[in-house]
Amino acid sequence: MNKKNVKYLTSGEFAKLCRVNKQTLFYYDQIGLLSPIYKNDKGYRYYSINQIELFYVIDLLKELGMSLKDIQKYAQNKSPESFLKLMHLQKEEIVKKRQEIEMKEKLIDTKIELLEESLTIPFDQIELTHLPDATLYLSRNIEDTTDDEFVEVISEFIGELNEAHLDTGYPIGGITKRNHVLNGNYSKYTYLYIEQPHPKEGHPYFKAVKGDFLIGYHIGEDHTISSTYEKLFSEMERLNLTLGDYVFEEYVYDTLVKNQKEQYVTKIMMQVNKN
Repeated sequence: MNKKNVKYLTSGEFAKLCRVNKQTLFYYDQIGLLSPIYKNDKGYRYYSINQIELFYVIDLLKELGMSLKDIQKYAQNKSPESFLKLMHLQKEEIVKKRQEIEMKEKLIDTKIELLEESLTIPFDQIELTHLPDATLYLSRNIEDTTDDEFVEVISEFIGELNEAHLDTGYPIGGITKRNHVLNGNYSKYTYLYIEQPHPKEGHPYFKAVKGDFLIGYHIGEDHTISSTYEKLFSEMERLNLTLGDYVFEEYVYDTLVKNQKEQYVTKIMMQVNKN
């Protein structure tokens, strides 16, 4: 090196500053993304301290999901204008990712709150309580679907929740109409639903009207749930109540927190009217 007052960094020194191995620098050089500023007659590679900023930007763009191929396109046509455009685009990506993280944080907070609440619930008791209005996002009608169609509806419903960011962390439940429950068809759901505490505009919702609900908990598999419904009807009769328009069911404990189906817990909320 015969240039005075210029400090070059060996590939090892530059790699250490950038916290990568030398093979990464060799590869970047090979694809024309970040080349040494100087190579001597023996083939030794040297970098300038000024190139660290370029490396950091490449690393940032990779972290944001930009492919090396797209980063190469920028590197081959650098200009203040193209860099500014690139930064604006990446800022939009960061804002989007931040919003997604915030949504996931809210989802986790909801699951924590629901699970902590469940640990205080006496599952052997039946309670008459007043519930406020609730906004629900519904699946399409599943009242008379075949098994194959039912699977299709579930897949479609979950797809909608993911695509429209409507998964709130609340459990997916089922709505059963009054006439089916009275006929003993407790699992003949009309809709699947998920609660929406903060409804977004532009989506069709179902408004669960505030009112009195008789709430009980079934412990065990779905096919034994009739025993819990019988207890709820006995309590309804004792309190001189009649069944309202809908019954809502949702899991409190399922495969997410229990290994045995016998330990699953289903919350049953029966809309009731006082005689």
